[in-house]
Amino acid sequence: MELFKYMEKYDYEQLVFCQDEQSGLKAIIAIHDTTLGPALGGTRMWTYENEEAAIEDALRLARGMTYKNAAAGLNLGGGKTVIIGDPRKDKNEEMFRAFGRYIQGLNGRYITAEDVGTTVEDMDIIHDETDYVTGISPAFGSSGNPSPVTAYGVYRGMKAAAKAAFGTDSLEGKTIAVQGVGNVAYNLCRHLHEEGANLIVTDINKQSVQRAVEDFGARAVDPEEIYSQDCDIYAPCALGATINDDTIKQLKAKVIAGAANNQLKETRHGDQIHEMGIVYAPDYVINAGGVINVADELYGYNAERALKKVEGIYGNIERVLEISQRDGIPTYLAADRLAEERIERMHRSRSQFLQNGHSVLSRR
Repeated sequence: MELFKYMEKYDYEQLVFCQDEQSGLKAIIAIHDTTLGPALGGTRMWTYENEEAAIEDALRLARGMTYKNAAAGLNLGGGKTVIIGDPRKDKNEEMFRAFGRYIQGLNGRYITAEDVGTTVEDMDIIHDETDYVTGISPAFGSSGNPSPVTAYGVYRGMKAAAKAAFGTDSLEGKTIAVQGVGNVAYNLCRHLHEEGANLIVTDINKQSVQRAVEDFGARAVDPEEIYSQDCDIYAPCALGATINDDTIKQLKAKVIAGAANNQLKETRHGDQIHEMGIVYAPDYVINAGGVINVADELYGYNAERALKKVEGIYGNIERVLEISQRDGIPTYLAADRLAEERIERMHRSRSQFLQNGHSVLSRR
């Protein structure tokens, strides 16, 4: 892997390798862009096939966080950490303490949070060594479980997408097919049920499905049947890549809006649903409630203020749809453009400031 070549291609700023022999720590911190502010992104612990796969994952995820944070309107850049190891058996206190010291050494350029394979308890241990960590226990002034807030953001974004498709953002009487009924999706279903939507649900976990049936009067279907349901909105809230060659031809929904990450299997599938006239709410814009919520911890967490910011996902989806219409491009590209335009504006502003400062000094 030609690291500098790859970093130059996507304009990464920094790649940090961290190891601690005693604890077994092998971590990679990728910082993509800090134009808007310090890089914020979670720490993932995973059993990677090899070190190159871990590096690639860290780089890919860090760049994704730049776009997610920028599109969400946060004054934060994008970064990510991967720790190589099995989260079920390789964790220990010394590992996360050592990792916390590495984060502290970056002096605020990177702020971490919980991700796949890590927990609030792990973040608490990191917090013993550094303040540059979010998603810690509420006892430390943190926001706690992000699932309800993420769900609220998805709900708000879904309403904005529905307005574009149906002329009203009311979800009363709309039929919504929800794929996956985990923590985020369950809370999403609660909002939808309270507004009077009709729910169709599926999940490989039968208990989760039964809970949604009992609590919200949802209709349950088998996992492979969710795509072909006669519905207004398809909400992918489980695994990624569920918008693909096989499922697109089954879809009857006019809107796709859900909590899952990486919903498009390939970018061409975003082109395809755009040509079909389906309104797609890009995943990293609509599911940004969690990162918006933990970012509020940096100011001293205030739940009311955080929820107010999460409500803004409605407007973010509207802006994506406006760019899509303005430039005649699919919404997944419009989301990237929203983020890129915001970063570019900051670049120009800084350049102008530096030029003006130089002019003042040269006149003295």
